[in-house]
Amino acid sequence: MVFETRVLYDDGKHKFLMLGWEEAEEEGIVQTNQYLIVDNNEGVLLDPGGAHVFPRVLANVAEQLALDNVYHIFYTHQDPDVVSGIMLWLSMCENSKVYISALWTRFLPHFGIFDADKVVPIPDNGMSISLRSGVELRILPAHFLHSTGNFVLYDPVARILFSGDIGVAVFPRGKRYQIVDDFEEHVRYMEGFHRRYMTSSALCRKWVDMVSRFKIDAIAPQHGAVFTGENVRKFLEWFRNVRGGLDYIDEIYGRHGG
Repeated sequence: MVFETRVLYDDGKHKFLMLGWEEAEEEGIVQTNQYLIVDNNEGVLLDPGGAHVFPRVLANVAEQLALDNVYHIFYTHQDPDVVSGIMLWLSMCENSKVYISALWTRFLPHFGIFDADKVVPIPDNGMSISLRSGVELRILPAHFLHSTGNFVLYDPVARILFSGDIGVAVFPRGKRYQIVDDFEEHVRYMEGFHRRYMTSSALCRKWVDMVSRFKIDAIAPQHGAVFTGENVRKFLEWFRNVRGGLDYIDEIYGRHGG
């Protein structure tokens, strides 16, 4: 099955796009979602991914706007499926700046990034990306969910929250889809990941309290499927009660006499 670029929002001036997927489901390869915001021909790439997906994502982006018009590349955190293609993207999008947690900027030379002028360190409490039209994309903290320096991005025009690894689903082979239809059925694809990667239920609740102040019509994670409509509310209610690593600490270490 081929999943082409999907329009999540388009008012004629501002678009929020979920870029296409690889046609083949390769064994052992983590499925990832990449997103592109286009505001009056100004591009913002969200977690464009690693070298493995670069040719496909590059083609998806080039269908939407000139690469010279990609001015911003936002990274939620430092994992290789998120950031390992950074040199490829900066070589193609020469006008772009990279937004990443200040905590991770010192690791960028290991990816070949030595030009500090290309990097915008995100402070722990977040910041905004100011577009030429006056739109302010909000970068919001999501630390320890799962990375120690982790952020999400809220688009106030599209009312879409790009949630990174919050809301991830891991699909069995042949079962993938882009939009969540049946939330209760979808939960089984989220449970294992969130139990393993989210730090604690206390942090999940804090994050839900924070993002609930915004008007959200869709939540777009970096893996899995997008939540729309009533499923946005259902997801936030579900995530508020997720139990993560610290909630299982006694169970894990107790087995070894801890």
